[in-house]
Amino acid sequence: MKNSLLGLAATALLTAGLVACAPPTKDEPAAEGNARTATSAADFGGMDGLIEAAKAEGELNVIALPDDWANYGQIIKTFGDKYGIKVNSAQPGASSQEEINAAVQQKGRSTAPDVFDLGQSVALANTDMFAPYKVEHFDEISEAFKDPDGKWVNDYGGYMSIGYDSAKVPTIAGVDDLLKPEFAGKVALNGDPTQAGAAFSGVMMVSVAQGGSPDDIAPGVEFFRKLSEAGNFLPVDPTPATIASGQTPVVIDWDYLNVEQSKKVPGWKVIIPHNAAVAGYYFQAINADAPHPAAARLWQEFLYSDEGQNLYLRGGARPVRADSMVTRGSIDRVVYGGLPPVDGAATFVTVAQNEAATKYLEANWAKAIG
Repeated sequence: MKNSLLGLAATALLTAGLVACAPPTKDEPAAEGNARTATSAADFGGMDGLIEAAKAEGELNVIALPDDWANYGQIIKTFGDKYGIKVNSAQPGASSQEEINAAVQQKGRSTAPDVFDLGQSVALANTDMFAPYKVEHFDEISEAFKDPDGKWVNDYGGYMSIGYDSAKVPTIAGVDDLLKPEFAGKVALNGDPTQAGAAFSGVMMVSVAQGGSPDDIAPGVEFFRKLSEAGNFLPVDPTPATIASGQTPVVIDWDYLNVEQSKKVPGWKVIIPHNAAVAGYYFQAINADAPHPAAARLWQEFLYSDEGQNLYLRGGARPVRADSMVTRGSIDRVVYGGLPPVDGAATFVTVAQNEAATKYLEANWAKAIG
C-alpha cells in the first residue's frame, strides 16, 4: 500500500509474512461458500447473519496497514474487540503492489490477505482479483468514488503535503524552497512512485506546483531530478523513527500522516502547497479468494459505518462518507473542523490520467533520481 510511514519493504513479500492459522479443509462448508459469493449483508439474512458467519470464521487477515496510517491501529483493535475476531496484521510497511504480490503468492492458503487497501494505480490494474460487495451505506457514496458493482470503493483520503521539522530546517512555504542549499540531504518522499500511492501523489503534487497537471507529471519528475542532482533528495523511506531521530527532517506525504507526526515531534509543521492541493483516496477491496470471506465482508461493513469512518477521521484522514455524515449529524465535528486548511481547489487524478502518469514514471523515474 502505501510504502508506509512505518517503512516500505523493498523486496517482494514472502509467504512467511502473515500470521499462520489452520489451513482450510478441502470440503468447504456451505456457509463459507455462500460467504464467498455474497454481494451484500442481505445474502446472510442481514447484518446479524453476517456477524454470526464472521465470528464462526474467527479470524481476519489484513496487510499493509500500519498502526499510524489513518488510525489503523485503533481501527483494527476496535474491530477485533467488537466482534471477537482475531485480526492477523501482516507486513504493515508493504506497498500496494506487495499486497497484490502476497495474494498471488499465497492464493489458496489460510494466510492469504482477506482484504486490500490500495493506491489507485495498483487497485485499478487488479480489479479481476476483487469480489463485488456493497456495504449498507453503499448508496451514500458518490458514484465517482466506487465501482458500480462494489468491486472497489474509496474508503478515506487526504491531500498531499510537506511535513518538516522546524527545529532542523528553515520554514517551507512551497515546493520551490526544497531546492535551497539548506535542504541538502534532507528531503524524503514516502516510497517509490511506481509502486506506492503516496509517492505517486507526491510527485504529482510537485508537478502541479511546477506548472504541470494531472495530464502531465513530467515537471514533477524533472523537479526530483534537480533535487537529486543538488543533493537534496534523500532516498530513504520515512518512518516515525527516522522522523523522530532527525534523519528525514522533510517528508512529502499525505497530510494525515504528517499530521500524526506533528503530535509526536515538537516543531513538526505541515503545509498543503497553496498552488498544488492534490487530493486522493485509497481503494478498499475484498480478495476474491479470501480465506475468511465472511470476516472480510464484515470488515468492510465496519469501515464504512459511522464508527469506522469516524475512526479514520480521528487519524487525520478524510472519510469518503464525510458529506453524508455531516448531513446526518453523525460525523465527529470537532475533529472534522480541525483538519489542515486547504487553499484553493482540489486537484484529483482520473483513472486515465493515473494510467498515463504511471507509464511515464515507469519509463523515467529511475533515470531521474539516478
